[in-house]
Formats: sequence, C-alpha cells, structure tokens
Amino acid sequence: MSNMMSSVNQRTNLVGNNRLELLLFRLHGKQLFGINVFKVREVLQCPELTEMPGASPHVRGIAHLRGVPVMVIDLNQATGGKRIEDLSTAFILVTEYNRHTQGFLVNGVDRIVNMKWDQILPPPKGAGSGHYLTAVTEIDKALVQIIDVEKVFAEISPVNEEVSEKVKTHTVDRDLANITVLVVDDSAVARNQVKRALTSVGIKVELVNDGKLALNWLQAKAAELEGNIEALVPIVISDIEMPEMDGYTLTAEIKADPDLQSIHVVLHSSLSGIFNQAMVKKVGADQFIAKFHPDELVSAVQKWLSE
Repeated sequence: MSNMMSSVNQRTNLVGNNRLELLLFRLHGKQLFGINVFKVREVLQCPELTEMPGASPHVRGIAHLRGVPVMVIDLNQATGGKRIEDLSTAFILVTEYNRHTQGFLVNGVDRIVNMKWDQILPPPKGAGSGHYLTAVTEIDKALVQIIDVEKVFAEISPVNEEVSEKVKTHTVDRDLANITVLVVDDSAVARNQVKRALTSVGIKVELVNDGKLALNWLQAKAAELEGNIEALVPIVISDIEMPEMDGYTLTAEIKADPDLQSIHVVLHSSLSGIFNQAMVKKVGADQFIAKFHPDELVSAVQKWLSE
C-alpha cells in the first residue's frame, strides 16, 4: 500500500496525451470507482478527525495534515450510500481542485491504472439527472464508475455563481446577438455554472459534454459556414478531463485545423498545478483558468471577444 501511495504522489505531475491515470477505490462492497490521479495530492489512512459543528452531515470532520486543516467528506454518504462507519480501516483521498483542498473518505484503495480517454465513456443514457457519475469505463471486465466530485462538492459547499455588476457593465466591441460560445464539460454542474455566468452578460452558449462531440460540432459548423467560423463561434471554453477526448487533445485538434485555428480556446478546469500552464503552451490554448470564478471567466471571454 505504501508503494501505491508513493506512486500517486509521483504521478500527479504527469502530462497526458489524451490519456489519464485512474486511482481505483471502493466505497462499498466490490464495486470499483475511479478518480483522476491528477486531482489527488496524496492517499493516507484516515487520521483522527475533529468534529466540524454546523457542517453538512456528509462532512465527517477536519483532518489536520502537517498543520493544515482539511475538510473530509464521506464520499459514500454524499452520493446516496451509507455512512462509512469503520474509520480505522478507511482511507482519505486528499484532492486539490476548484481552488480548494479537500479529503474524500473511502472504504478502500485498490490500484492505479493507465488509460486512454477514448476508453472513458459517458454514463449510460437514461441514468437520470440524480446520479453522481461523470463517466464509466471497463477494467478487467468489470465496470468502473467515475464520480462527479464537482457535483458532490458543489452540493456540500456551493460556490458563488454571481457575476459582479462591474463585470456585467463592461462592454465589448462585438454584436453579442450574432455569436455563440461553445462550452465543453462532462460535468452538468460545471456546464450550467458557465452557462449562467455567460448568459447573465448576454452571451449565447452551446453546451456539449465531451471533446469528441465538441470537435464534431465545430467541424460541422465550419462546413456549414464555408469558413470564417470564428465570426460566429469565436471562443471555446473547455474542461480538461472528459470522456472520449480530453481538453488538451481537443485544443490541439482545433489549432491544427485550418478552418478552426482562429478560434480562441480557454481551458477551464478543476485541475490545478504548474503543469497545466506548460500544457496550455504545448497544445496552443489561449488561456487556462481554474474553476470556478464567474468574474474571472466572464472577463476572459470579454477580453477574447475584443481581440
């Protein structure tokens, strides 16, 4: 187990090529779940937790990790399951995303697997809106469920989604009635956050949930317009982690296509770290913004609309 934990720390800085590494874990029984290793700072056996009065019932307490307090969320309970009772055998996945550090309490940790994003598929159709899956995959003939941790965290600790009046009153030298911003994200929570922010300043959006769908949509639109797609679709806002095609690959495909390369691409991700800035340059993205700050996102869109 110690080797596996060490491996998590080493691999959080890996740069993908439409690939990811999944940390597999269990919440109950034999069912395997997965989380992108890039989100995981460390894995440790559950330490003693300090109660957090007034917190969500899904928050089990505060872990003091090297002097830093980290909120610990019972991931099984937060996704509709039973409370994890035996903390002595449980583990915490310490994650960093959406500009926060938090711990997710899980029953057991399995291993790390290396995969291609095209092996990661959207949840089955008909699953409804109440589920907590962002994707699924198959490993050793067993279904692995990838949990939408953004949805979990948004329900426990909602972010401010309001765009300030200062940003709302900023004007751009472009007719907003004739443009559409393409928003690409596998998380319904994240898609709707971006949609609400942009529509609050009069910007129309098109929503898709993975990079492959986004590329197909852009190519079809470019063919329909016979070029000059940038006049009508000037900006793509894309997540990085997505089924079938990640945001890095989507960006590289856009910038390599003569019909699409004038489109500005903003990578908008819960992943954080210096490596993202390097990947922005490598794939040709115009900007990286960590989720989720509505003023920062809208200001970036306004900036690129004025270019």
